[in-house]
Amino acid sequence: MNQKDILNLVSSKAEDWLSQNYDKDTQNAVSELMAKEDKTDLIDSFYKDLEFGTGGLRGKMGPGTNRMNIYTVGAATQGLANYLNECFAGEDISICIGYDCRNNSKLFSDTVANIFSANGIKAYIFDDLRPTPEMSFAIRQLGCKSGVIITASHNPKEYNGYKAYWEDGSQIVTPHDKNIIEAVKSVKVEDIKFEGNPDLIETLGAEMDKLYLDTVKTLSLSPESIQNQKDLKIVFTPLHGTTVKLVPASLKNYGFENIIHIPEQDIVDGNFPTVWSANPEEPEALKMAVDKAKEVGADLVMACDPDGDRLGIAVTNDKGEWEIINGNQTALIFTYYLITRRRELGLLTGNDYVVKTIVTTELFKDVAVKNNVECFDAYTGFKWIADVIRKNPEKNYIGGGEESFGYMPGDFTRDKDAVSSCSIMAEIAAWAKDQGKNLFDILKEIYVEYGFSREKMIYIVREGLSGAQEIEQMMHNFRFNRPAMINDSPIVLVKDYSIRKAINPINGNETDLDFETTADVLQFFLEDGSKISVRPSGTEPKIKFYFEVREELSSIEDFYKAEALADKKIEGIILSLKLN
Repeated sequence: MNQKDILNLVSSKAEDWLSQNYDKDTQNAVSELMAKEDKTDLIDSFYKDLEFGTGGLRGKMGPGTNRMNIYTVGAATQGLANYLNECFAGEDISICIGYDCRNNSKLFSDTVANIFSANGIKAYIFDDLRPTPEMSFAIRQLGCKSGVIITASHNPKEYNGYKAYWEDGSQIVTPHDKNIIEAVKSVKVEDIKFEGNPDLIETLGAEMDKLYLDTVKTLSLSPESIQNQKDLKIVFTPLHGTTVKLVPASLKNYGFENIIHIPEQDIVDGNFPTVWSANPEEPEALKMAVDKAKEVGADLVMACDPDGDRLGIAVTNDKGEWEIINGNQTALIFTYYLITRRRELGLLTGNDYVVKTIVTTELFKDVAVKNNVECFDAYTGFKWIADVIRKNPEKNYIGGGEESFGYMPGDFTRDKDAVSSCSIMAEIAAWAKDQGKNLFDILKEIYVEYGFSREKMIYIVREGLSGAQEIEQMMHNFRFNRPAMINDSPIVLVKDYSIRKAINPINGNETDLDFETTADVLQFFLEDGSKISVRPSGTEPKIKFYFEVREELSSIEDFYKAEALADKKIEGIILSLKLN
């Protein structure tokens, strides 16, 4: 489609938004877009419909079919309501609704509650912003059939999103995801029932908070260490988001008494004024907290993303420098601790398991297997970890995590849970300090015992229609024009999840990958033990590259040598793939 055809298409779609089906503010905003000489914003707003995909909606806020607004949110909600009424015909249906700190989140959540109630569905909605995992927990507690959280997680301030959940508290998976997508596609703006029924809307508040926090406390495995280290200096920041109250409350519930705040970042604000990215994966997001930690001589820094499902931590290394622990390392520490303490307390049943995503370090699996704990692989996204739990009711779930700073240490939620994770991570720090160590010492001991790995993720951003096409072409090239060697090491195995095949590139032999659905992910395994994963982001205009390399590490004293060699190897891979 050439530029003229695209402009004709978007102009026609924009004209529809000038009708009486849309409010005056929206009509005026669309008129302004159409009047601009530069049509870039108009094209970006209308060149496609913001798709209700397997993760719900996520996009920039504003008028248009490709933007987050009450009409795209309304169509998603009406479609979901139609599907729920079809699936559970004759039953009492209820849904739980939560929202985060972002601009328009309250407006969108109220819109959602009104539409569900207008469709005869009882809507439980929190009285204020809450972390995503609490909404997942509430679905299960209240016996809801579904749930919605209004959030764009750690995306920039211009974004918002809409994630849909099923009755077990997890994000929706097949077959419901595809069925809901079709239901949403069939909704026209005039079909949306915006006028709510107040009798079917009920507010949730402190009672649910207490129930959730008391359940989080049941995860504790070392209360004696917390008692010994109750004055542990913990610097915490919610990065302007939903964990501003619940993480400090949970830490106090565990027994910690010395929680140090960053007042400027305790202010709930969807513009995230103190950071350029409210993402705990980014070192800059933790800068104010680390500066405070240096000032007060803290033991631990923790930060959560705006919707409270991701956790970033920083500790001092053996040089006395503050260092951010990456997502793979965080998942390793969690898994090592949960397995180790359960073994020490006699709580391993012989039927235990953990779950990791396919792009997460393979060392996660090594820790589990060496302790006779089964490890499942899942696609990126905690809905797939929840799917593993759903399919293994007879087994004992210990924990699950991914490299992007998410962990779920209990199955009472079915999404990554930063409130629980902060509580357990603080406990691990207390447990380590009881032994005269810190989290960095624990990490090095894991590497010596189970092997050393080093990971890095980079991404390339390509926005708009042309960007989406470029990302698609890049995936095509990696899939069909892959090199025989990367960084002078032969590719010995290729996993292509789009066809669910593991391919030996040397002899051409193929075996099936044990996944029920496909995913646009490629993995290259090299002769030297390196793993390279490539995938487009499902929620952002990015293509992501994940690198994992291995090195020998026989003693803690050689840690920095192994780290330097691994970093050199990763840079060699990036150079070989021409990504720098």
